[in-house]
Amino acid sequence: MTDRDHRNTTAPAPLSSPYPATYAAVGQPAVSQHPVSQHPVSQGATNVRWLLSDFRGSVPGVEEAVVVSSDGLLLADAQHSTRSDELAAIVSALTSLAGGLARAIEFGGVKQTMVTMDEGHLVVMAISDGSCLGVYASLNSDLGVLAYQMALLVERAGHALTPQVRSELHRAMAVR
Repeated sequence: MTDRDHRNTTAPAPLSSPYPATYAAVGQPAVSQHPVSQHPVSQGATNVRWLLSDFRGSVPGVEEAVVVSSDGLLLADAQHSTRSDELAAIVSALTSLAGGLARAIEFGGVKQTMVTMDEGHLVVMAISDGSCLGVYASLNSDLGVLAYQMALLVERAGHALTPQVRSELHRAMAVR
């Protein structure tokens, strides 16, 4: 088989993944279609979206999860809901507020921020380069499990969120 033959070979997707994985020829980007956008996205962008959707589906109590860029733009959402942009704005504002507090009292960078409300929790964790993960979870969520699973997701997403993938996710979210 030549490199050209490998270009369109579909690999088995991870368990419960709604997104197909595609092998690419050496030097060619792997592409996949995300159900929200009709524009092709790279395997890196697909991986970030899949990680977020899988997180929401596998961690008990998670209602919504978003990845937000350092400038407050929605990069990816787990539920593809109309509330995702609003949640991204709130996560961005909360991250900015917590960062201001940390600078004012000279406690270093913010790793995690949590707000507990009557009906649930909003937990925000730093990913990399100022981007962050925001998760809204039900009040009966096990916060220890939630924080642990978020930390795992932050580690995985941090490796996948290259500047190119961040830019691509931003463009894809802007056209939906």
